Formats: sequence, C-alpha cells, structure tokens
Amino acid sequence: MNRLIIKNASELVTCSGKSPRHGTEMSDIGIIHDGCVVAEDGIITDVGTTEEILKNYDLSTCEVVDARNRAVLPGFVDSHTHLIFGGYRADEFSWRLKGDSYMSIMERGGGITSSVRATRNTTLDEFIETGKKRLDKMLDMGVTTVEGKSGYGLDLETEVRQLQAMKKLDEIHAVDVVPTFLGPHSVLPEYKGKEDEFIDFMISVLGEVSGSKLAEFADIFCEKNVFSVEQSRKFLTAAQNAGLKLKIHADEMVQLGGTELAVELSCVSADHLLQSSDKGIEMLSKSDTIATLLPATAFCLREEYARGRQMIDAGCAVALATDFNPGSCFTNSIPLVIALAAIHMRLSIEEIITALTINAAAAVGRQETIGSIEKGKKADIIVLEYPSINFLPYHAAVNIVETVIKNGKIVKGK
Repeated sequence: MNRLIIKNASELVTCSGKSPRHGTEMSDIGIIHDGCVVAEDGIITDVGTTEEILKNYDLSTCEVVDARNRAVLPGFVDSHTHLIFGGYRADEFSWRLKGDSYMSIMERGGGITSSVRATRNTTLDEFIETGKKRLDKMLDMGVTTVEGKSGYGLDLETEVRQLQAMKKLDEIHAVDVVPTFLGPHSVLPEYKGKEDEFIDFMISVLGEVSGSKLAEFADIFCEKNVFSVEQSRKFLTAAQNAGLKLKIHADEMVQLGGTELAVELSCVSADHLLQSSDKGIEMLSKSDTIATLLPATAFCLREEYARGRQMIDAGCAVALATDFNPGSCFTNSIPLVIALAAIHMRLSIEEIITALTINAAAAVGRQETIGSIEKGKKADIIVLEYPSINFLPYHAAVNIVETVIKNGKIVKGK
C-alpha cells in the first residue's frame, strides 16, 4: 500500500458534499485550517485537522508533504477545451485586433474552416506529440482533469483521429482526458445552404464514434449562421439515443435559445452563454445543467462577459473553463480565467474555486470521483505556494501552484 499524507495546510479546501452546487451554495467550500489529508493507493481515506489525523499514523511509513503556510485544494478541472488541433491562427488574432469580427473572419474562409484544413493534414502521432506538451502546461497550472473536443475535422476520418489522440493521451499522461465529439462545429463552404444535410452526415458519424467508445459526450455549435436550435435538437437527440451525454455551445454571439434547449434536453452543460436570455438563466437555475462560462474567450474577442454574477444570484450551478482553442481563445491559462472571473465577472474566490473543481467535475460527469477532497474520491490535489486561496486572484494571472498530486502521486513539485 502506498500512503501519502499532506499535513499542516494553512487552508485545506475540501469542497465536500453536494454536487453540483447552485447559487449561494457555491460559496461553501469547506475550509479546514491546519488541515490534513491521507491518501492510500490513490484514494482519499482521511480528512481533518493535522492534530486529529496524525495521531492515527506512523509518518515513517508514509510519503509526507508538509503544506505549512500553504493552501491545499482539489485539482482543477478544465471542463471545456479544444485540446487537439492542427495549425495556428495568429494572423486572425491580429485581424481581430484591427477591428474584424469573429463572424466576418469565418465568413471569408478563416475561423474554424482554416483550422479544419490544417487539422486534416495532421497525423495521429503529431496530435499526440503536441497534445502531451499542452497537457504538461495544463498540469503545471494545477489541472488534473481536462475535457477535450474534436470538431476540427468535420469529416469521419479526422474527427475519429482527433478522438483517438485523446484516448491515447488519457492512457499515457497524468492528466485525465474526457473526450467530446463536436462534429457539428462549423459549416464548411460546400455545405452552405445544406446544413440539414450536414447534420444528417454527422448523425451517421455518431454511430462510429459511439460504437468504438471514442467519446463520452456530444456537442454542437448552436449559433446564428452555424446550426439552428432545431438542427441542434435533432443532432443532440440522436447523440443521446446513441448513448452519449450532451453538451452544447449556446448563445455565444446571438441570443438564439440554446440555453433553453440545453435545459429541455437535460444537457450536462451549456457553455459560453454570453447572450443567454433572462428566461434561459431562470430555466438553468431550476435544473442541474451546468452553466460553463469561458471568460478568456470573451476577453480575447473583446466581447461582454457572460452574466456569471447574475446566474449565481439566480441559483444556477456555474463552472469555469479556458476554452483553449487555436482561434478565439489560444490560452490554457487557469490563472487568467481566475483573474477575469474575479475582476470582470465579480465572482468571489470561493465561487471561482467551486466553479473550477466540484462544479467543473459535474460538467464532465465525474463529480462522484473527483472535484473535492473527501473520503473515497481520487487524490487529485494541488498545493499553492501561498497560505491562502485569496492569493489566487491577488497574484493576478500568475501561476502559484507549487505541487500537483494526481491519483495520490506527486507529479509536479516535491
């Protein structure tokens, strides 16, 4: 048996109990001062104060992490990324800085269509090589589980290759990778005016994806000039019938009704939500669909932020994620997400931690095994270099994760 003990934590953030957390519940993160946690063979077996826990163990037989003057938290869960892609779009970022809109760039052949060309020309080995480097950087910032979407192939072969890369990375890398099939991510020029035909094609691809167990979730970009609410309902219903759990890109650019559709179909999460209606927010608040907000995308696109403060006040369950992708948000910086959520979205640090741990775990269907520090869960834990969680937004957009523990093993730090 391998036993790890983390002792003397100035703040041990447990996030234990109910999941997902709604509204005011998001402020309850269960801090234990002078906290201690014990993990055996990768599973948490004991949590409490250092004094009460250590009297039951012989430290000479354990691996010990002394977290004196340090805060200890559950590992972060980045619940919305586009981890695997080919090529980059730095030129488009410069165009946007000069005033071009995201949609106008898409309409002239840039945007997702540009990434599709590069991704189709990327091999499986190349996906894995670059994917490992990206996961290394995420791990360094305390991410222990990440969701990854396909969606840059828009054909059977490339979509499957993206998902195969994520499956392999999940096997070989410390970070757990949760795969999502996002086949209907954009409309290729040859399908303009024939979007229904493209949806039918992607429904046929669902059979290959679900049959080979390459994805846990299905997702669609429900947006004006992309896929309508009706087209999204058709695809997601087919995905659900194929055994996949549901996510949706909803109401990012235009108030289209994707938020309401997410609740109607009991999607696990509805993501972006910059333009969600008051009715959509009310419906979310009465459901267990997670509102996954992506402030770094709004930041990079110079858009207004999603109404995270209003959503929490209304009783919604909110998660935060990076939306790491080659176009609209080429950053996997959890510290940046924390800073933006605190400063521009007016979330408290307690709400932010909930949104990046237990609620984010719920957004990828893993709340029973990760997202909190409590008995029976995986020992995915991070140690900060400072004594309080308040340093996360205070040391703005800077990584202060000192040690990362994954499945009870130290994978970063000492």
